[in-house]
Amino acid sequence: MKLTAVVLNWNGGDDTLAALASLEGIETICVDNASTDGSDRLVEERFPAVELLRTGANLGFAGGSNAGIARALERGADWVLLLNSDAIAEPGLADALARAVEARPDAGLLACTILDMDGTSVQYAGASFNARFGYSGRVSTTVPDGVRDVGRADGAALAVSRAAVERAGVFDESLFMYVEDVEWSLRIRGAGFAVVVVPDARVRHKGSTSTGGSASTTNLYYDTRNTIVVAERHAPGARLPRRAVIVGAHLALALSHPSRLQAMRAVLAGWRDARAGRMGQRSSR
Repeated sequence: MKLTAVVLNWNGGDDTLAALASLEGIETICVDNASTDGSDRLVEERFPAVELLRTGANLGFAGGSNAGIARALERGADWVLLLNSDAIAEPGLADALARAVEARPDAGLLACTILDMDGTSVQYAGASFNARFGYSGRVSTTVPDGVRDVGRADGAALAVSRAAVERAGVFDESLFMYVEDVEWSLRIRGAGFAVVVVPDARVRHKGSTSTGGSASTTNLYYDTRNTIVVAERHAPGARLPRRAVIVGAHLALALSHPSRLQAMRAVLAGWRDARAGRMGQRSSR
């Protein structure tokens, strides 16, 4: 198993440097997604063995990750590990993924077990997605005893096989960010590969740093828009009831947001853009 890691730098600063340091011993590519904080230069200085790939523009999580995947495959990778810049790989990650490949040769997507940054609680140990209702289901926080099938991976840390990419393709860049990992999981499963969670492949993750943290409403916009689009793509029909459920669920989240009115506006903007077919990066209109 030839594994190459990809870290997407998006004004990541110290977080990106910590992510790269945690991957010592793994061939790594850092995709700089048009950062403006000088972190790209720090990567060059501190990690000369890491290939720095500058996109020259903000391609979003989907586009930036795709650039890294393409380069990793050019370099001969059998598997590509995607690690968020605000995540840290725990020791033994590569070995755990290799064991999972041996145990599950049918797998095309290996989901890592994701912990919070102090390692005391589980953020992700498996999850589902019901396209008929646009519902992701409750994320499992119970780490299984062994590798097991899951409905969807989490983009904070996952590994994809060359075979899965060649058959199912890469991330849908029209989604830009958020829910692209769900859509990819559905597409890879539809191409005949298993999506599994690997309990011993562990990372620690901050979360939401690329969109401004908990005070930002960017995630609500993209999550609303893209959940609608992905659900309708993979389970056509019942459009109006499903949209009502998705928008209602996101408005409920907006009510608990520190900037409640702004959050509600972000949800409604996501609904309007999904309805109008406006995809890609959110415009400033």
